[in-house]
Amino acid sequence: MPKQFVRQAPYLRRFARALTGAQSEGDGLVQATMEGLLGGQVRLSSDMALRPSLYHALLTTWRARRDGDGHGGAELAADQRLQTLDPERRAALLLVAMESFDTAEAAQILDLSSDSFEDRLLEAQAELEAELATDVLIIEDEPIIALDLTRLVRELGHRVVGTAATRDEAVAAAAQASPGLVLADIRLGMDAAADILQSLDVPVIFITAFPEHLLTGERPEPAFLITKPFREEAVKALIGQALFFHTPRNALHIA
Repeated sequence: MPKQFVRQAPYLRRFARALTGAQSEGDGLVQATMEGLLGGQVRLSSDMALRPSLYHALLTTWRARRDGDGHGGAELAADQRLQTLDPERRAALLLVAMESFDTAEAAQILDLSSDSFEDRLLEAQAELEAELATDVLIIEDEPIIALDLTRLVRELGHRVVGTAATRDEAVAAAAQASPGLVLADIRLGMDAAADILQSLDVPVIFITAFPEHLLTGERPEPAFLITKPFREEAVKALIGQALFFHTPRNALHIA
């Protein structure tokens, strides 16, 4: 595989996992895209730089797979009350909020005019903000980051039911509050999340300063990752995605 493809693969996996809601679905989408590019069935756009062109190719493959199976893989299992969230709007939001494309690039990736893209983005944001509020547990030992996450969560209309700086604190807080979502620093939160999931069925979003270490596609890995230092838009988008795709016994989003 060309080196320039290899360098972009972790970020394509991040996007694809968030788009589809599961590691296996997302990684399969990236693999299918790469195989299509290498085999000539999928082509890079000559009107774009390499990075946006790869995302364009991935979305082309995603649409073809959705059209072929009548829906969209993990979306079949998504919570029924959230089925109204349009997948194309979700793609628009993730391109800007998580992958940091500007609106002009994202519009080009989605084959939309600037005005149409802006409309789609606003619609996606409105849909996410309208979702049912939930209780959130934050596992983070850096006080400033914990405060920032608390503020963002509350701005989305959710309730913060606890912040924990250790594994034991996190497990105790979860047992007491029964949160509907967990935001966890990957360094101290992986073991805590595993403990929590023994008794609670909740989605977990991990926060890490080294996403490339968790986006190799070589082992079971989280579907949803927030990179430190995080962007507010990315946190908001990922919370909506995690809640959208949460189904029983798929809380950690690890295949």
